[in-house]
Amino acid sequence: MGQIGITFYEGKNFQGRRYESDRDCLDFHTDLSRCNSIRVEGGAWVVYERPNFAGNMYVLTHGEYPEYQRWMGLNDRVSSCKSIQLPGGGKYQIQLFEKGDFSGQMHESTEDCPSVMDQFHLREIHSCKVLDGAWVFYEHPNFRGRQYLLERGEYSKPVEWGSASPVVQSFRRIADLSLYFL
Repeated sequence: MGQIGITFYEGKNFQGRRYESDRDCLDFHTDLSRCNSIRVEGGAWVVYERPNFAGNMYVLTHGEYPEYQRWMGLNDRVSSCKSIQLPGGGKYQIQLFEKGDFSGQMHESTEDCPSVMDQFHLREIHSCKVLDGAWVFYEHPNFRGRQYLLERGEYSKPVEWGSASPVVQSFRRIADLSLYFL
């Protein structure tokens, strides 16, 4: 397996001061007050707007992000990061439920879904189970809007994946994210 690492740059196009990391970091804001570009050398990462893994999150895989819009950032603020443990074997499976606590109709997927409404006829997802792989939920169709990381486990309500709302309109497997940004 290749090197795990991420580098944050103050300026666009990998210019200016930088902060490099190969592990989880609770707060690098004092080292880099703003971030306009990121290079992911290896692994998958979730970066957070605020210290202590708080605020808006952005999931990034191997590749270059020359400006914050490329990782769908809302601004040039990134203050903490965490390495995502990707499971081996390339297996992905998620179960989606129309109601909380794993009730109501259940839908299962092993593939990316650009439109939950088109594929499953759901406007909201109130609970889910990640049986294999790591996934990202998006607030809007076509992998746009706020992002939420879901690793293997059970999520009985939206707050457990970090959302105040059950609005999920698309989702994808993390291993495939780099294909959409390069």
